[in-house]
Amino acid sequence: MKKAILFFAAAGLLMTSCQKFKKAEGGLEYKIVDDNAKEKAVSGDLLAIDIVQSTDRDSVMSSTYEMGIPQIVQLYPDSIIAKNPGDPTGLFKYVGEGDSLIFKINLDSMAAKTHQPKPEFADKFLVFSIKVKKHFKKGKLTDQQLGEQVQKYFEEELNKHKAAEPAKLDKYIKDKSLKTTKTASGLQYVITKPGTGANAKVGDSIHVNYVGSLTTGKVFDTNLPDIAKKENIFMPQRPYEALKFQLGVDGVIPGWTEAFQLFNKGTKATLVIPSSLAYGDRPQGKIPPYAPLVFEVEVLDIKPGKVPAPTPAATMPGVVAPTATAPTAKAPAAKK
Repeated sequence: MKKAILFFAAAGLLMTSCQKFKKAEGGLEYKIVDDNAKEKAVSGDLLAIDIVQSTDRDSVMSSTYEMGIPQIVQLYPDSIIAKNPGDPTGLFKYVGEGDSLIFKINLDSMAAKTHQPKPEFADKFLVFSIKVKKHFKKGKLTDQQLGEQVQKYFEEELNKHKAAEPAKLDKYIKDKSLKTTKTASGLQYVITKPGTGANAKVGDSIHVNYVGSLTTGKVFDTNLPDIAKKENIFMPQRPYEALKFQLGVDGVIPGWTEAFQLFNKGTKATLVIPSSLAYGDRPQGKIPPYAPLVFEVEVLDIKPGKVPAPTPAATMPGVVAPTATAPTAKAPAAKK
C-alpha cells in the first residue's frame, strides 16, 4: 500500500512538472496543486505534512510515506521569513489541511549560498511534493497546549501502525506460503538449510551473512555487497563482510538473540520477527514504527565463548538486572 501511495505521489510530480510555477521571495519556485482548505496556516501554526523529495530526473530520494509518519513544520512570522528569502517554510501560508503544493530548489543558487559543491544526483532542481495531513491552529493556545495536540496526533498515528501489525505478519506468511515454527515470544522462523554441530549459546561469537527487509519486500540492510547494490542501498565507505557479534552480549535486537540460539553452524533460515522483538514503536533508519522484520540469515561460524562477568553497578532497591535466557522452542528436524 505504501509503495502505491509513493508511486502516485511521484506521478503527481511528473504530471505537474511541465506546468507553470510561480516565483516566491528569493527565487523559490512553487505551485499549489490542491487548494481546498478554507483556513490557511498563519504564523505560529503547525502542520503535519507528508513530503516526497525527488530530483529533476524523476528519481525519488526520500519520502515520509515509506515511514508512515508525517513531518511537523511551523509557519514563522513574516518578519523572520523576510530575513531568510528563499526559505520554503514561507510557502506554508498558502496551504491548510488537505492542500498540497510542489516547490523546487535551484541547486546552483543553493551551492552559491552554502559554498558547497553542487550535488551530482540532479541536474538543476530538487523537487518537493507536500501534502498537508493535519493543521494545528495556534490561536490563543499556549505552546504546551499546542504541543499536547501534536503529541496526541502522533500517538493516534502510532496506534494505527500498532493495530496494523498482526495483519501484516499474517499476510506476509500467507503470501510467501511459509510454514514457520513459532516460539512463545512470537518469533517465527523457517530453517531452509540445516546446519551441523551444537546450537549456539549465550556468550558464543556468531559470524553471519544476512539480508533484512520489511514485509513490503523493501531491503533496509545487508552485509552482502551485490544485494546492497541491487537494492540501491550500497555504501562505498562501509566494509561488506560477515557480521560478528557475541550472542547475548552485543547489542542486537531481541529477535536475533533468541533466534540464533536455535541454530548451529551452516544453518540457513528465514526469520519473521514482530516489532516487539525488534524496534517497537521507535522508527529506526528506514524501519517504520511497529514494523515486523524479515531476515534471511546464514550462520557461517560459531566460536565458543563465555558471558563476561557483570560489572558491579549501583541499582535501585528491588530492581534485578535482566539475564539472557534460552528460547523455549527447538529447531524442527530437517525434512528429507
